[in-house]
Amino acid sequence: MNLLKYIILGIIQGLTEPLPISSSGHIFLFKQLFNTNLFNSLNFEIISNFGSFIAILIIFWKDIVDLIKSFFTYIFNKEKRKSNLNKFKYCWYIVISTIPVGITGIIFKEKLENLYNLKGLAFAFLITALMLFIVKNIKGEKEDKDITLKDAIIIGLFQAVTIVPGISRSGTVLVACLLCKLKRETALKYTFILYFPVSLATMLLGVSDLMATPNLSDMILPYTIGLISAGIVTYLAYQWLSNLVKKGNLWKFSIYCLVLALFIFIYFR
Repeated sequence: MNLLKYIILGIIQGLTEPLPISSSGHIFLFKQLFNTNLFNSLNFEIISNFGSFIAILIIFWKDIVDLIKSFFTYIFNKEKRKSNLNKFKYCWYIVISTIPVGITGIIFKEKLENLYNLKGLAFAFLITALMLFIVKNIKGEKEDKDITLKDAIIIGLFQAVTIVPGISRSGTVLVACLLCKLKRETALKYTFILYFPVSLATMLLGVSDLMATPNLSDMILPYTIGLISAGIVTYLAYQWLSNLVKKGNLWKFSIYCLVLALFIFIYFR
């Protein structure tokens, strides 16, 4: 039964991480519904997030390798600078879009715990629902090479808001990308390339806590099972999200977030 719980937790993480419905919000909600101390485990959150990280890395591996190669080729090979300029700028735009959420996270780190309450979570789901619905008819024309510094800053400012529990990171960044007139496929790619520095920083900050766990050796099996289940479900969930975004059906998640918000208001009144 204990292993089954970790599988379920891994599935929850894997399903909610790529989808625009807030993984942190769902973890907090499930914690309140089932009153289980498993959701208090920061270590498991780090492990399951790593499973999602690996899945997204597999999906975007070629893109990431291509961007890294182009970045350093631009710096060290003068003859190929022109052909790698757009990807070089793309890499810097990712950095620029990451800065606001990094600064916000550092400033408000100690205050984040106070944001975890059911009423606030319900309102956050309503905000996510509204954002997803607003962009339902938007179809931009910008490709990777057309992204500008202004776009990167706007997207970064939107992402900074996602430190609030219940505000979906992937959903908010997708909305920002679409508002900046990026193509749906381009918006999807930028959203998940932008996921890597944020997720990597979060995991690195938690490694020391993970290694200091007194019974870590006893948790290897359940943590591994949770990691694998999170990774598999994240991979499948992303494929589903990708199809919905390309068809312009991102707004359907707004219905889910709206229903979830109403459920919280009614059930926990």
